[in-house]
Amino acid sequence: MRTFINVEDIGPLEKALVEAQEIKNDRFMYQHLGKNKTLMMIFFNNSLRTRLSTQKAAMNLGMNVIVLDVNAGAWKLETERGVIMDGDKSEHLLEAIPVMGCYCDMIGVRSFAGLTDREYDYAETVLNQFIKYSGKPVFAMETATVHPLQAFADLITIEEYSQTLRAKSQKPKVVLSWAPHCRALPQAVPNSFAQWMNAADVDFVITHPEGYELDPKFVGNARVEYDQKKAFEGADFIYAKNWSNPGVTNPADYGKITSKDMSWTVDTEHMSWTNNGKFMHCLPVRRNLIVTDDVIESPNSIVIPEAANREISCSVVIKRMLEAL
Repeated sequence: MRTFINVEDIGPLEKALVEAQEIKNDRFMYQHLGKNKTLMMIFFNNSLRTRLSTQKAAMNLGMNVIVLDVNAGAWKLETERGVIMDGDKSEHLLEAIPVMGCYCDMIGVRSFAGLTDREYDYAETVLNQFIKYSGKPVFAMETATVHPLQAFADLITIEEYSQTLRAKSQKPKVVLSWAPHCRALPQAVPNSFAQWMNAADVDFVITHPEGYELDPKFVGNARVEYDQKKAFEGADFIYAKNWSNPGVTNPADYGKITSKDMSWTVDTEHMSWTNNGKFMHCLPVRRNLIVTDDVIESPNSIVIPEAANREISCSVVIKRMLEAL
């Protein structure tokens, strides 16, 4: 595996989930794979879980780790061609990337959407430059449009909490629900979550206000329900997440907040519509905007085990990339 961006890159999900459980049982069993190998983690944006879980996973696999914060302690980087570099950016990404590649065996990239130019964001301009010019295997640590490490961890978590249903040959019902937020957020997490749930053996529903439709290539075969209560009925898992307007129905709305409807905030009443459903969120979460205190602190909240599984999903990905070196 030379790149990890979309669900197709991981191959059969059943095999990946078995491998995840194997690694969870013994996180250091593949240390020999990473001996004398170096992972470089490039951060254009802030991170907590991604930084910690990815570094821990690489260390578990015996790797050396270099972390570069592009906006703190490095030259400011220009990302577009044809620009006269007479501003505050001293180095172009097209020189920086191959230099980075000289110092490592594998690269993880985190670069959020700008939310002003949909075409630029959805072309994954920054990530694709790393893939093209680094000469090294590259994986996404959240990009303009996807966050596959999070979605893989989400799937691992759902499978762990679905064992009773699976024993009865029942598919878990999983609902991705938009929720309000005070800032315009990217669509990367919901995009990847939708992509991975479509590939998994679950009954998948997406619910959001009209006008907030995700890109069809991520929605896939999911059922879209604009009535949140109907979507929640009988759900086994509720994945709450805000995203700014994807600009699918109206390109001029891309990256904007076109709804602040607080009735979409997940509270106890919302969860009462479910089948004793588990609450999920990728974190960080704005309490009492996305979800109320009582829900996220309830026994049915699995946000901490979900976050812990980030180490496991990343371990599987890095292991497979090491095996391909």
